[in-house]
Amino acid sequence: MKSDAINEWFNRLPGSIGIGNVRYTTSGKCDELSIIQGTQPFTATLDDVKIALSFNGNIVNTQPLKKEMAKNFSGFIYNCDSDLVCHKMLLGLKQTNDLVLAAKGVMENLDGAFSVTGITGDGTFFAFKDPHGIKPLCAGHDPNGKTFAFSSETVSLDMNSFVRDFELNPGELVIASKEGFKRIQVIPNPRRAFCAFEFAYFARPDSIFNGKYVYEIREAFGRNIVKEYPHVVNDSDIIMSVPETGDDPAMGVHEASGLRWERASRRHRYVTERAFILLNAERYSTIDKKINILDEKIKGKRVIITEDSIVRGDTTKVIIAKMRNAGAKKVYVFVTFPRIVGPCFYGIDMSSYGQLVGSRHSAEEIAKIIGADGVCYQSLENLLTAIGEKEDTLCLACVTGKYPTPCAQKIADAMKKRFLDGYEDKGRVYENDEVQP
Repeated sequence: MKSDAINEWFNRLPGSIGIGNVRYTTSGKCDELSIIQGTQPFTATLDDVKIALSFNGNIVNTQPLKKEMAKNFSGFIYNCDSDLVCHKMLLGLKQTNDLVLAAKGVMENLDGAFSVTGITGDGTFFAFKDPHGIKPLCAGHDPNGKTFAFSSETVSLDMNSFVRDFELNPGELVIASKEGFKRIQVIPNPRRAFCAFEFAYFARPDSIFNGKYVYEIREAFGRNIVKEYPHVVNDSDIIMSVPETGDDPAMGVHEASGLRWERASRRHRYVTERAFILLNAERYSTIDKKINILDEKIKGKRVIITEDSIVRGDTTKVIIAKMRNAGAKKVYVFVTFPRIVGPCFYGIDMSSYGQLVGSRHSAEEIAKIIGADGVCYQSLENLLTAIGEKEDTLCLACVTGKYPTPCAQKIADAMKKRFLDGYEDKGRVYENDEVQP
């Protein structure tokens, strides 16, 4: 039924080029109307110049960009950062009549993460990445060489039987036409900083980064934690994963420890909300409905549960409470991503220090807060080894406090000082006028 409906709509569309987006917004207001208004792709027109644009990431220096757009576009109303990217690109096209120069202007003047796909009014299909390549974006073509595509992950190319061609480089613009891809290195990248959280959480396990399937990297995460915490392994009876991003690490823990991986936690396939991006009132009920624990399988057992990360701690806390009620004797948490101590300004909706349990508490303190007998984080060194990258080629700002873009670093430093002084920011800090450089 769904495929028939999609095909019906495709058959109604007259063009040969299209862009789409399923990303949730991490800027602007959170009410229903604002979220609808922030739905991508965005379109904009200035005189005879038109553009449609979609992007993955987040823009940090929103305040000066709002002023610039208001100055150049009569009646401009800011909805979210997608608005800013679209209008900045449109303004560049109007001023230069050159796609390369317009993309260069975006890359040089926007602070943040942006993997962009777009269509100009004359039918030019293009894509580009920010100078640090923070978010993924790849290109491919169909077996007949007649259709060309961009995607945030290789898996969507696979699902459509496309050939995987290449991952866009930081600061690179690619134009797709009937002749194929034209690659243009618009500006040199000062530092590649690919988002490390993609490997632990965001990316699908069957996508490929650095020539490796993501699931293989996550299995390595699990094996690493066993090596780091052998005393916990010796005090445990079984492994249980938090589905689904905890499943692959659980396999690694099983391989390295020999403990049985008991599939005693099941995810409701129709509860699709991501708990850590929901409002507080919605989060607990969603977690409770989303994860079911098979009581009989863990009663009286000492259990290791594998988890991709701990952001606020709410998800893990609810799951552990359910395990205790089911009669688990002990609960240890193996966390594949190192302790998150700083906000993300690049597309993950954890944007203030006050939201992050790791910004205020040690692993031992977090264990008490969430009701675990121990919280065991994978070390940063082992994370890098499993991924096959060096620290200076990844964005690890949420772990190290070192942000790859200057505006984000200034805002993070200002907000950390305010946080340590007792001020707790309630909103997204990169949209706070008080801390914008």
